[in-house]
Amino acid sequence: MDKGKIIVLAAPSGCGKSTIINALVEQGDLNLGFAVSATTRPPREGEKDGVNYYFMSEEAFRDAIAEGEFVEFEEVYPGRLYGTLRSEIDRITGEGHNIILDLDVNGALRVKDLYGAEALTVFIEPPSIDELRRRLESRGTESPENIDERIDRAEYELSRAGAFDRRIVNDDLMTAIRQTRNLIDGFLVLSAR
Repeated sequence: MDKGKIIVLAAPSGCGKSTIINALVEQGDLNLGFAVSATTRPPREGEKDGVNYYFMSEEAFRDAIAEGEFVEFEEVYPGRLYGTLRSEIDRITGEGHNIILDLDVNGALRVKDLYGAEALTVFIEPPSIDELRRRLESRGTESPENIDERIDRAEYELSRAGAFDRRIVNDDLMTAIRQTRNLIDGFLVLSAR
């Protein structure tokens, strides 16, 4: 059985990354597995360990970091950690499935450093910062301060976009889904040779 490949999508908040990933998974023919992330946050109502997240204590999470068990992790807030376990990637790709990862920019680039040609990194970007601000405002879920923080973060993330294998501008969602699919198809064909 051939080992699966790793596809990593990263994007600033509001660029449609999760929507694109969900559309690709729903297509059902890319043999995609989705890695369950680990976190130190407590489960929300209805969430199950090993399904929504691997819920870990902060101490267990930090021990796993020290043991090199994470391919990437981020301390989003003090004591609130999220990460992708190497064992999760190895399990899914070892079963012959391709894996799609939804990561922040730094995590995506760490995965590329670790896995090299086995991983395709795709950066989804907005048509412009102004359009991104409009999208975030139209959600109606964020305070103006949070939107400003997200825009500041987006500007940093956009500065790292050149380090990705490929970039897609999400100006039209269906086009962005199709372009992402085409990139993945090409990557999987080349990887099979």
